[in-house]
Amino acid sequence: MTEEFFRADAYAKSCEAAVTTITDGGIVLDRTVFYPLGGGQPGDTGVLTTANGTVVDITDTVKEMGTGIHLHVPADGAPALQVGDRVTAEIDWERRYKHMRIHSCLHLLCAVIDGGVTGGSIGAEKGRLDFDLPDTTLDKEHITAELNRLIGENHPIGAKWISDQDLAANPDLVRTMSVKPPSGQGRVRVLEIEGVDLQPCGGTHVKATGEIGRVRVGKIENKGKHNRRVNVLFDE
Repeated sequence: MTEEFFRADAYAKSCEAAVTTITDGGIVLDRTVFYPLGGGQPGDTGVLTTANGTVVDITDTVKEMGTGIHLHVPADGAPALQVGDRVTAEIDWERRYKHMRIHSCLHLLCAVIDGGVTGGSIGAEKGRLDFDLPDTTLDKEHITAELNRLIGENHPIGAKWISDQDLAANPDLVRTMSVKPPSGQGRVRVLEIEGVDLQPCGGTHVKATGEIGRVRVGKIENKGKHNRRVNVLFDE
């Protein structure tokens, strides 16, 4: 498995690594700071740089199901690497940090809106969640005000691990209806916004809500009889 630096430190921008495998899908490293596509959060982009200065642009990062191996997808025409090459893996930090801010904001949105989550996505400028809310009218201005209140209160954010048994005993922790957190490995990672929200999550987040910055709710859309899509943007 690829060692995941971002699990312990979402603010790590680079790390030293070795190329272990090269496949049709991408470059495998023994360790990485690149977050792979998953949980609605895009895979990181960035560069791999060798000791002699060769630079390989990485356009996406994905994770092989069942193997724990991360594939760093090189740009078309990028220089070829060899197994055993030592590289510095460096993410596009500005893009990643925006993903972290949006992702943390969506957890606040879960605290503001009481409903099961049926889908969502995270971008560098905006994000959205779909809620199972039949016959419910959502007030865009109220949601915006509540989000910015929680952001302004600067609640600490941190991750911890709980056992599979603890998760099974507390099913209300799981807000997502379509995707269940991985279990069977003995433990599950949960994200806690102190005093606000607690739920399983494998993504990268900021350290406190104040880092998110001001946001506003964009469109609230009806996506079927039950689904209400709430779009959130940076108000910058």
